[in-house]
Amino acid sequence: MSPVLMIIHLAIAIAIILVGIILLKLNAALSMIIASLYLGVAVGLPLMDTVGAISAGFGSMMAGIGLPIGFGIILGQLLSDSGGANVIADRIMGALPERKAIWGVSLAGFVLSIPVFFDVTFVILIPIGITIAARINTKMAYVTGLLTIGATTAHCVVPPTPNPLAAAEIFGFDLGIMLGIGLVVGLITVILSNLIFIKVHDKFHIWNEEKDVNHSSHVTAELISQREAGVAAEQKRPPLLLALVPIVLPIICILAGTVGTALFADQPLWSKFLGDKTIAMLIGTLGAYAISIKYIGRNEIENSAGEGLKSAGVVLLITGAGGSFANVITTAGVGDSILSLLNKGTNSTVAAMFLAYAIGMIFRVAQGSGTVAGMTSMTIMSSIAPAIGVHPVWIALACLSGGNSIGHVNDSGFWVATNMSGLTVTGGLKTYTLGSFISSVLIFAQALLGALLIGTF
Repeated sequence: MSPVLMIIHLAIAIAIILVGIILLKLNAALSMIIASLYLGVAVGLPLMDTVGAISAGFGSMMAGIGLPIGFGIILGQLLSDSGGANVIADRIMGALPERKAIWGVSLAGFVLSIPVFFDVTFVILIPIGITIAARINTKMAYVTGLLTIGATTAHCVVPPTPNPLAAAEIFGFDLGIMLGIGLVVGLITVILSNLIFIKVHDKFHIWNEEKDVNHSSHVTAELISQREAGVAAEQKRPPLLLALVPIVLPIICILAGTVGTALFADQPLWSKFLGDKTIAMLIGTLGAYAISIKYIGRNEIENSAGEGLKSAGVVLLITGAGGSFANVITTAGVGDSILSLLNKGTNSTVAAMFLAYAIGMIFRVAQGSGTVAGMTSMTIMSSIAPAIGVHPVWIALACLSGGNSIGHVNDSGFWVATNMSGLTVTGGLKTYTLGSFISSVLIFAQALLGALLIGTF
């Protein structure tokens, strides 16, 4: 079959996923499996070979990252319920002068979104942000926008959140590289995005207090009251060093694996063991249990973990289905067909990077979920990446940034940010949507520069 025809069938498969999610309201995993069946049969794979490729892809993906994702979600839930996340947020913002406090909201969002989902991070931090906005007499636009930038950036590029955690598995490189590059790229992105976001609002005066704030909403006043009541009650919470333990432990373990690989010709057993992502996340989660039990209680700690796992099932199913789709693409040779149409050398790198970003953006705009968008883009690009001639971390970042691009009214995060900030839809577009888009472009720009200037290492 000609490369052009194979790519047409891939485009149809992508359309099937989007129609299934948007029009038929199917779960993204179901849509991806149906699209995988279509793609395999359409490009000439026997029916049962297609089914086998789907099962093998799902199993391989789950074997690699199923447990780490599940452990990571439990860790984040325990950190939130124990009050540890609030402790970290308070200390970060307390370290900055009052006039720079909204930057503290953004940095706190970045740190908390490493182990905690965006929605939970926003719920934890927005009462603090609203209090700061009232105290220094600044617009809610800055608080919501900068918090969105910090939280979405970390969720996009820093493991152990599901997509960057999956990136290392999908593209087959060391998770420590994703962690290191993700932290550096993420911090640069947050700083520059905050500056650009503030500059856009200041220079172009796009904020309209009458139209962009929901004046009938009492949510901001309620959140401030809840925040003050919580502080007055002096809820028992872990000290800062203990609160940081569940975040730091997996990072140390992952880095131990990376350092062991770099320093020794034959990686020591301790380095292999600690650097394994399942073990790293297990140790971090056990740390979260050990610390949280004092603050949540023995009777409630299992309920807390169970609450986290409610969202884990959906994430794991989508992740596994993404593995199925990727395996069908590879088995059927569709990736080779895409590669054959790209020019060799630098042009192929640039084209591949923009293709990765575009696929992620299309899925984000069309169906809303950044997890689905990033995962789908990575699964499609995984079969192309080995032949591009750059380290796959750059292609992974391009995919992830595209998946983080334009969150709007079909994105649950948009409504969490908009409603909890007391904004209208236009207010949400000028804060959440604009902030995440600026962040997305800067992540992609750094990935493209890395691919062109550094290439591989």
